[in-house]
Amino acid sequence: MRLSTVDLQKRLNPEKPKGLPLVLTILIAWLAGAIFIFALAPYGFWPVALVSPAILYALLLPQMSGMRAFFIGQAYGTGLWCVGAFWLYTSIHVYGDTPVWLALIMIALMGLGMGLFHGFLALTFNRLFGKQPLSFAALWILQEWMKTWLFTGFPWLFVGYAFTEQYWLSSLAPVAGVFAVSFVAVLLAASIVEQFRRRGGYLIATFGLLIISTSLWLINPQWTKPKGTPDLSVSLIQGNIPQDLKWLTEYQVETLKIYATLTSTEWGRDIVVWPESSIPMFQDEAVGFINEMVKMAKETDTTWITGIPYRDQANFDPKVDKYPPFYNSVIALGSDAQGMYKKQRLVPFGEYIPFEGMLDILPNLAGSQDIMSYSRGSDSQSPLRVRGHNLGAAVCYEVAYPDTTRKNAIDTDFLLTISNDAWFGTSAGPLQHLQMVQMRALENGRWFMRATNTGVTAIIDHKGRIVKRAPQFERTVLRGNIQARVGNTPFMRFGNYPILIVIALLLLLSYLGKRATPRTRVID
Repeated sequence: MRLSTVDLQKRLNPEKPKGLPLVLTILIAWLAGAIFIFALAPYGFWPVALVSPAILYALLLPQMSGMRAFFIGQAYGTGLWCVGAFWLYTSIHVYGDTPVWLALIMIALMGLGMGLFHGFLALTFNRLFGKQPLSFAALWILQEWMKTWLFTGFPWLFVGYAFTEQYWLSSLAPVAGVFAVSFVAVLLAASIVEQFRRRGGYLIATFGLLIISTSLWLINPQWTKPKGTPDLSVSLIQGNIPQDLKWLTEYQVETLKIYATLTSTEWGRDIVVWPESSIPMFQDEAVGFINEMVKMAKETDTTWITGIPYRDQANFDPKVDKYPPFYNSVIALGSDAQGMYKKQRLVPFGEYIPFEGMLDILPNLAGSQDIMSYSRGSDSQSPLRVRGHNLGAAVCYEVAYPDTTRKNAIDTDFLLTISNDAWFGTSAGPLQHLQMVQMRALENGRWFMRATNTGVTAIIDHKGRIVKRAPQFERTVLRGNIQARVGNTPFMRFGNYPILIVIALLLLLSYLGKRATPRTRVID
C-alpha cells in the first residue's frame, strides 16, 4: 500500500488530541456541580439534576490522562459540596463561634474531601470502564452508596432526591430505593449527551426503564395496605427555641415551660410529639417535670413521645468508665406507650469525636472525647409501642441513611423522626432534610411524623406527599391524623442489594469491554 506525502507526515508527526484547556474544563466542571443545588428543595427545579451530571459526562468523554479526568471529577464534586452543603456554614460560624475566614476554609476542605468521591468516579470511568452511559450511571450509584457508610457516611445530595415528587420516576423508590431513582436519572442524562453524538441506542434503553417507572406511577400498586384501625390524631409541638439559648442552664426552665404551655391544649389527642432534645437535660435531672407530664398524659388517655438525652446509670461501672454512657434518645410515655429508641447514626464532631483516644496526645484535650461523645444505639432495637401499634423512630440526620431507616421500619405501622434543624438557620439544609424524609416514606410505604424545633414540622403519607406542614420559625402546634399501614415494599424486603447487583454486573461487562478495546492517544 502506497502512502501519500500528507499521510506520511501525519504518521511521523501525529497531532495531539484536541480538547478544552484544563483550567476552563475544571471551571465548567465546578460550576456543573455547584448548580446541582437548584434541583433540590427549596428550589425544586428537577431538570438541573439531569443537566448537572450530563455536563460532567460530556467533559469526561474525550480521551485524556487519568490525572486530568480526576481533576475534572474532583472539581465537580467540590462545587457540588461547597455550594450544596453550604448550610453547614450556619452551624459552624453562627452557632459554633468560628471566625468567618476559618468557617469558609472548613467548608472548602469539606468540599475537597467529599469531592474525592466524584474525583475517583471520573478516574475509574476514564481508566477502567467503557465510556458509555451505563458504566457512568453505575459508577455514580456506587459513589452515592459509598457515602452511606465510608468514614461513617454523609449521605446527602443524591440525584434521586430531586425527583422525590416526580412520581413518573420516584415510583421506583418502593421497589429499589433512592439509588434506583438516581440510576435512571443519571442514565437519562448521559444518554441525552450520546443522542447529540448520534448514538441513540442508549436513549432507547433508558426509555425502557422510564416506561417501567411511569407504568408503576399510573398503575399505582399498593405495596402496603391500611391496617384497618382508626386513624390516630396527632399533635406535633414546634417550640422554636433559639439555638443559642437551647442549652443554656438558665434557659432550661423556660424551655420546659414553653413546651408544657404549647401542649396544655393538646392533652386528649392520641399522640403528642416533642422534637429532638426538647427536654434539654438528662432524664434523671428532670424526673419531677417528666412525672407531671406523664400524669397529664395518662389522665387524658394520651401518648406522649419526646426527645431527651438519656443517661444510663444502670449500666455504669465506675471501675471501668469515667462517666455513664448517654444517648440521644426518643422515649414513649403516658397512656398505652412503651419503649425507648437510642440514636444509631451520630454526627461526627457534633455528637461524638471520631478516632476516640487520639486526642490524648494533646495535653489540653486529653480525655475530652469521654465528656463530649454520645454513645451509639444498637442496630437491633425494638420499635416503640404506641396505641397498640409499632412505631419506628429516627433521630435527626440518621433519616438520611436509607438502609438504617429501612431496618427501623420493618414490622412497624408508621414512622417518626424528630430533629433540631435550628443549627442551620434559614439555609436550605432543613428543607433538603425534609425532602429526604419524603423519600424514606415512599421507600417504605409508611406514614411519617416529623417533629422539629424550628421546622420543618410535617406529616407525610406513604407516597411521600406532605399532608400537613407547619411554618418554619414559629412557635406552633401541627395537628393532623396518621394512618397505620402493614406490609413490606420490595425495598424493605431486599434493601439495596438488587440495584447493587445490577451496577456490579454493568461495571464488570464494561470493564471487560474496555480491555478488549485498543488504546488511543490521550490529552495530557
